Amino acid sequence: MEKPTVAHMLENAVSAVPDSVFLHEGPKNVTFRELDNVTDQLATAFIKDGLRKGDKLGIIALNQLEWLYTYFAAMKIGVGVVALNVRYRAAEFEYMLNQSEVKAIVSLNELGDFSYSDFFEGFKNKIPSVEHYIFMGEGFNGSRSFVKMLDEPAANQLLNEAKARVRPTDTALVIYTSGTTGKPKGAMISHNSVIASAKAQMDHFGIMEEDVTIGSMPLNHVGGISCCVTVVLLSHSSVVLVPAFDPDEVLEAIHHHKATIFGGVPTMYRMLLNNDKRKVYRLDSLRLCFAGGSNVEPELCELITGALPNARLSNLYGLSETSGACVLSKSTDDIEKVQASIGVAIGDFDIKVVSEEKKTLFNGEIGELAVKGACVAKGYDNMIDETKESFGHKGWLYTGDMAYMDDEGYIYYKGRKKEMIVQGGYNVYPVEVENILVEHPEVSMAAGFGVPDDFLGEVGRFYIVLAPGARLSEEELKNYCAGVMADYKIPRQFVFVDDVPLTPAGKIQKSLLKEQYFASLQ
Repeated sequence: MEKPTVAHMLENAVSAVPDSVFLHEGPKNVTFRELDNVTDQLATAFIKDGLRKGDKLGIIALNQLEWLYTYFAAMKIGVGVVALNVRYRAAEFEYMLNQSEVKAIVSLNELGDFSYSDFFEGFKNKIPSVEHYIFMGEGFNGSRSFVKMLDEPAANQLLNEAKARVRPTDTALVIYTSGTTGKPKGAMISHNSVIASAKAQMDHFGIMEEDVTIGSMPLNHVGGISCCVTVVLLSHSSVVLVPAFDPDEVLEAIHHHKATIFGGVPTMYRMLLNNDKRKVYRLDSLRLCFAGGSNVEPELCELITGALPNARLSNLYGLSETSGACVLSKSTDDIEKVQASIGVAIGDFDIKVVSEEKKTLFNGEIGELAVKGACVAKGYDNMIDETKESFGHKGWLYTGDMAYMDDEGYIYYKGRKKEMIVQGGYNVYPVEVENILVEHPEVSMAAGFGVPDDFLGEVGRFYIVLAPGARLSEEELKNYCAGVMADYKIPRQFVFVDDVPLTPAGKIQKSLLKEQYFASLQ
């Protein structure tokens, strides 16, 4: 029997619990049956617009119903969703939309003081593959209205023909993860891989129909679409959509909906539990809290367990390349184990630790973490060499993360082999930022790395060498960054220097810069 697709999982939910609420958004409640009907209509509209299996559709939106309507409609007809961050600007949009050859964009028309419709109207010539612009509000002349597309009557014959062509191995999602070469890489997550990761997480945590999960992790990230929404879909439970993480909104959502599950990165927990309003709300309904990334450090463990005594605390480790979770704490782990280890492999996934030569290391030896199993993504979209490097070894994904394993299979995370900075829960790669910085006419060289920060965990510190005769202030450089990159990537620290150390080959010697910085703190 062929493995199921995301659309099959929705059909199963509609068959089992048609009138159970799947999605909560403010005062709106959407049942599984209602979602199925709405997405049939939207899928029909997509087909009539010429979208076919294998095409790509970009989504630019917050955690909202329209995002999930678009996603499930696309899943039904085999269109891959390119999940884009609302914070992206010109540099990211131009690269990602062209690199993944997006054919249609579904977008907010504006957010804050930024108009996506105005932006894309003037940007169309730089993204020639995009044929359709669909806005959740007023767009430009020639664009489509998302609301009007929802009025399209479902065409059963067209839909059934399209649905029959979708396979579990087809690309469901493309989620971009920045590369150490400076080129973001689009992880191709299949229907099969996202379902495999979510099912393993659901089974491991024992998630039930009665559970209510807070959906504040972004849907353009596996933390939102896989670890939250797909788990909820498979378990026939419900999710409360929070547009973007806001401590007050999350606290209100937990209280009002008597939420049982919350997941986030450590920064989110700090913002939530250090909030002055926390004691106004009842949080005792939470039975499970999981933290993504490295193991939860002792101070934060104490804060979480003290504030949420009814909740079991778990670590969650996963990547875009593993389609979501692949390692979780055990339910029997005490708080000391949660502080020390990120957990064990879940489902039937295999984990090993390897040397630089990709040889399996003995337990206790630190090396690179490798993952194998149905959760592993297909590779990187339109990047053959990068796919071979990370995915091309007998089904093993080499994560670039350093760890060791003990005799019981517990994994102990030791840091990143790559240069990634985790700034407030967002992944930032220095080379990508450096490449954008040196495009400024007054910047000659740029070199950055992560430094500790009490609140955000880590922030980017970038050394700037200006062009001869240039006079550029830190404020001017930050304003430039704000116009061309997502705000979470903007360096928090700029250091203007006359020169930077170079290797004999002429490359910037970042290791020496880091040594000099940390030595200065002693």
